[in-house]
Amino acid sequence: MGWQMMKSAHFRIAITTGEPAGIGPEISLAALDALDADADAVLIGDRALFAERAVAVEHIPLEVAATPGALDARNARYVLATLERAVAGCLRGEFDAMVTAPVHKGVINDAGIAFTGHTEFLADRAGATTVVMMLAGEAAWGPLRVALATTHLPLAQVPAALATDKLLATIDVLARDLRKIFGIAKPRIAACGLNPHAGEGGYLGREEIDVIVPALKAARARGIDVEGPMPADTVFVPAIAQRFDAIVAMYHDQGLAPLKLATFGRGVNVTLGLPFVRTSVDHGTALDIAGRGVADAGSMRAALKLALELARRQ
Repeated sequence: MGWQMMKSAHFRIAITTGEPAGIGPEISLAALDALDADADAVLIGDRALFAERAVAVEHIPLEVAATPGALDARNARYVLATLERAVAGCLRGEFDAMVTAPVHKGVINDAGIAFTGHTEFLADRAGATTVVMMLAGEAAWGPLRVALATTHLPLAQVPAALATDKLLATIDVLARDLRKIFGIAKPRIAACGLNPHAGEGGYLGREEIDVIVPALKAARARGIDVEGPMPADTVFVPAIAQRFDAIVAMYHDQGLAPLKLATFGRGVNVTLGLPFVRTSVDHGTALDIAGRGVADAGSMRAALKLALELARRQ
């Protein structure tokens, strides 16, 4: 198999170690101390990146040696190979969950490979029709979970990408997985508007009237407790946000900017709608500090802990 377990345990977590020139390898190593006694982890990457630690490594060789902070498009296929390996292991039950260190989308695309992000890549490989990118963390007032109606798109493309059926599918998956894997019996969900002030009754845009409201009505007809559309600058006020188990943002920065302000370093990216558990960090490759031993592994630890928690509930 090319790997061996660190110790006998029931739960096995695959960790893809991300962009080799970034902080992924070092935070993957550092996060291993977050494992409980009933779990083991297998790092998926090049052994040379972990030569100083006696850990379980599934060896996938780099195309070229990696230098911290220096991207090399020749290693793009290596990065994707680590993801392919983890997905295959999860689908056949070899791993109980996968945790992903950050990758660099730009250098993968520079290699001539169309790649918009982990979420879309994993959905394709798993054959999942609707997946939802959700980040979760502990804010000062309690849990904060933000799901995205659209993910990695240029802002100019967001309005055209919003559609009533797609938004309804997102809310369906979110409500189902809040019940199924987070154990929330009756989840309360808030949905943001797209435009300032949620469109001001159509004066600042009609997406709320034409797209979002019909989706929310259909969701309520299915028994889902969803409120909105609410102005994003209102719903993230702590006194309001704490009323909900999750908030649906219409685009990436609308939801993730306030979430990272409230939870950064403790946030976890969770992909809902997959046939296996996948979590990740709430940050990027941090090329500027890679290899210096100063990277904060807090988010990676949180991702590993949550992956194990969710795997136990499956």
